[in-house]
Amino acid sequence: MDVGGNSGVFPVNNKQKAMLPNKARGEFTRNARKDSEGLSESPDLEFQYADTDKWAAELSELYSYTEGPEFALNKKCFEVEFRTHDKKWTELDAAHQRAHAMRLLDGLEVIARERRLKVARAILYMAQGTFAECSSEAEVQYWMRYNIFLLLDVGTLSALVELLNMEIDNSAACSSAVRKPAISLADSTDLRVLLNIMYLMVETIQQDDPADKPEWKVIRETFRAELGSPLFNNEPISVMLFGMVTKFCSGHAPHFPMKKVLLLLWKSILFTLGGFEQLQSIKIHKREELGLPPLSEDSIRVIRSMRAASPPASASDLIEQQQKRARREHKALIKQDNLDAFNEKDPYKADDSREDEDDSDDNDNSIEAETFPLERDEVMPPPIPHPPSERVSFPKGLPWAPKVREKDIENFLESSRSKFIGYTLGNDTDTVVGLPRPIHESIRTLKQHKYVSIAEIQISKEEEFQKTPLSGGEEEVEMSCTELLYQGILPSLPQYMIALLKILLAAAPTSKAKTDSINILADVLPEEMPTTVLQSMKLGVDVNRHKEIIVKAISAILLLLLKHFKLNHIYQFEYMAQHLVFANCIPLILKFFNQNIMSYITAKNSISVLDFPYCVVHELPELTAESLEAGDNNQFCWRNLFSCINLLRILNKLTKWKHSRTMMLVVFKSAPILKRALKVKQAMMQLYVLKLLKVQTKYLGRQWRKSNMKTMSAIYQKVRHRLNDDWAYGNDLDARPWDFQAEECALRANIERFNSRRYDKSHINPDFLPVDNCLQSVLGQRVDLPEDFQMNYDLWLEREVFSKPISWEELLQ
Repeated sequence: MDVGGNSGVFPVNNKQKAMLPNKARGEFTRNARKDSEGLSESPDLEFQYADTDKWAAELSELYSYTEGPEFALNKKCFEVEFRTHDKKWTELDAAHQRAHAMRLLDGLEVIARERRLKVARAILYMAQGTFAECSSEAEVQYWMRYNIFLLLDVGTLSALVELLNMEIDNSAACSSAVRKPAISLADSTDLRVLLNIMYLMVETIQQDDPADKPEWKVIRETFRAELGSPLFNNEPISVMLFGMVTKFCSGHAPHFPMKKVLLLLWKSILFTLGGFEQLQSIKIHKREELGLPPLSEDSIRVIRSMRAASPPASASDLIEQQQKRARREHKALIKQDNLDAFNEKDPYKADDSREDEDDSDDNDNSIEAETFPLERDEVMPPPIPHPPSERVSFPKGLPWAPKVREKDIENFLESSRSKFIGYTLGNDTDTVVGLPRPIHESIRTLKQHKYVSIAEIQISKEEEFQKTPLSGGEEEVEMSCTELLYQGILPSLPQYMIALLKILLAAAPTSKAKTDSINILADVLPEEMPTTVLQSMKLGVDVNRHKEIIVKAISAILLLLLKHFKLNHIYQFEYMAQHLVFANCIPLILKFFNQNIMSYITAKNSISVLDFPYCVVHELPELTAESLEAGDNNQFCWRNLFSCINLLRILNKLTKWKHSRTMMLVVFKSAPILKRALKVKQAMMQLYVLKLLKVQTKYLGRQWRKSNMKTMSAIYQKVRHRLNDDWAYGNDLDARPWDFQAEECALRANIERFNSRRYDKSHINPDFLPVDNCLQSVLGQRVDLPEDFQMNYDLWLEREVFSKPISWEELLQ
C-alpha cells in the first residue's frame, strides 16, 4: 500500500521506495511471527473500553504531525492582535480578557479573507490554551478550558458555524481543488482552522469536571442544546457535517479535511446524544415509562468483570512444540475421541472449589482452534502456570442471565401441543390443558426468564397505528436530540451511509491503492514532499496514524447512531442498518478483519514527542530513524482496539435476529476470519467475536463443530443463553433459506410505512382526512370568489339557475 493511500499522490519512485522502511510504505512493522507465536504466553491486554480515550490522546489525534509548524503561526497571529496589552494573557483580569475575546469575534466578520484567517488563528491559539505562557501540559489544559468557556460565553459558536457554511459553499476553492493533480494541507487551511476551534470546543466542554463554576455548567448545557437543535439552516450541526462527508465523497470537494470533519461529527453526536453510560440510563428510563420490568443486569459492568480467554494455538506453533518434545523424547500425542478428553468443567456448577478452578484454569478459559492433525492425533500445548498476580476474581457460573422471547414460548407450546394433543391454539401462551407436568415446568421456567424488549413494544404500537389510522389518535413524538438528528438525516441517509463506508474502505489497512478510490490524505500530505529517509518515515507514520484515526471515528459514529436510533424507535435503527447492509457493510468489516489483527492492535504509528500538548511545552528531542522505528512502549494501540471492538459490535447489531444477514456471514466465510480475531486477549472483543460465531454455528456443518469444540465451549461459557435456542445443532425452524429475501423485503416495507406515516406529511391519504358533515357549518363557510365571477354574477344566475327547470319533488326526496 503506497503512502499516498488511494490516490497515488505521494511521488516516490521504485528506487526511493526500496530505501523507505516499512512504515513509510504504509505497512506495519510488527514481527510477522507474532501472529503464530505461542499465544498462550501472551498477557491479557489491560484495555478499558470507554466512550473515548484519555483527553490528552483525543486532543493530540486532531492534529497530524505535518501540521506541527502551524502552532507557532497561531501564536504569532494572536500576539499581533494582543500587542496593545502590556501584560501576558494569563495575567489579565477577567474583564480585559472578555473584552479582547469580543474584539477578536468582531474581527471574524471582516470581508478580507486573509484578515479573517489571521483572527481565526488567534482564536485557535486561545482555544489551544495560550500554550506559550504555560510550563506544563496540565497548565495548558487548564487554560484551554478557561479560554473555551470564555469564547462560548461571548457567542463564538454561531460566528464559526456561519464561516464554516461559507467555506463549504466556496465554489472557487472547490473548483480549484478539483483541477489540482495533488492536494495538500495548503488547500484546506481555512477549513482546518475553523474545524480545529470547533473540535477543541466540543471535546473540552464535554469533559465534565465537578469543580466547574455554576455559570460554566449553564454554558455547557446551553452549548449542548445549541449543537443538537436545528438552529443553523434549520438543521443540527451534525447534519451539516454529514453534508460535508457526502460532498467530499462525490468528488466535488476533494480538499475537505475529512479526518477533522469525522472527528467533529463523532464528538458532536457523542456530546448531544450521550455515550454508553447515558444510553444505559435512557434504556432504564424508557423501560419504566413502558411498564416493563427493570433490567436484570448492567451489561457494561458484566463485560468489564469478564476475563479474557486463552486464544487458540496455531498449527505452526503446535508443530514447533512437537519437534521440541521429540528431541526430549517426551511424546505428548493425546488421542481425542470426544469432548471428555478436554476435561471440560460444567459452567452451571456454582459450588466447585477454587482449587478445582485453578487446576483446570487453562481448560476452562481456552479457545482451541482446529489443531494440526497428525494421523488423527491432536498435539496439546503444555499448560503454562499463571503467576498469582494474574488472578482475577470471576463470578461462579455463567456471567449472563438467560433470556426468552415471547415468540420462543409460543413456538415451544405449539410444538408441545401438536406432539402430545394434536391441536394448536395460535398465540395462546396460558392454556396448558392436556400437556404433561414436565412441559408445565418448562413453560414456567421460560416465562420466568421472559424478556420483553423496548423494540417489541414499539413494533406492536406501530402495527396499531397502521391498522387504525383514524381511531388510533395522534402519536406523541418526543423531540429529543436523537429524534431531531434522525429527521435531519432522513432525506439523505442512504447517501450518508455509503459515503462513510467509502471512507472506511479507503482507510482500512487491507485496502489496495486504486485509481478510482477517494483520496483521504488531503489534510496530512505537505506541500513539499519529503526528501530524506527520516522525513519519509515520519510521513509514513503520520499517514498510517491518520487512517487509524479515521477508522476510529467512523466506527464510533456508526455504533453510536445505531444504538441511539434503536432506543428512540426500532424502525429508525432498522432503516439505518438496512442501508448499511445494502452498502456492503458486512463484507467490508470482514475484509477489515482479514488481516494480521494482532499486528494492527499492537501497531506503533505514533510519535509521542510530537503529540499536542506535549510538543508545545517541551523542547523537542532530535528524531532519529531508530526512535521512529521503536515507537512507544505501550502494550497495544488504544484507538485500534477501540475500532475493532466497535466494528464487531456494528456487525452484531446488523446480523442479530436476521437470518438473511447471518447467511451473509456464512457465504463470506467469516468463521476463520473471526477465529483469528480471538487471538487478541481482551474479554470484550472476544465476547463479540463469539457472538458472531454463535449465530452462524448451525450453518457451518457438523465437521466444523466437531473440530472446534473448544470454541463451542467458550461460546457456551461467555455468551448469553436463549433457553430453547438450538444454536449449535441446526434444527432451527427460522433457518429456512427460501424465506431470506422475503424477510428483508417485509422489513423494508414496514420501515417505509413507518417513515411515510410519521414524517411524510405531503402524502396523506385524502380518504383519511376529517370531513365536515354539518350543513350549517358548510353553508356558513366563506368562499372567496374571483372578480370576473362577481362581475358576471347576474349572467351566471340566469344561465345556471333561472333557465333550468327544477323538479322540486325529486330534490326533496
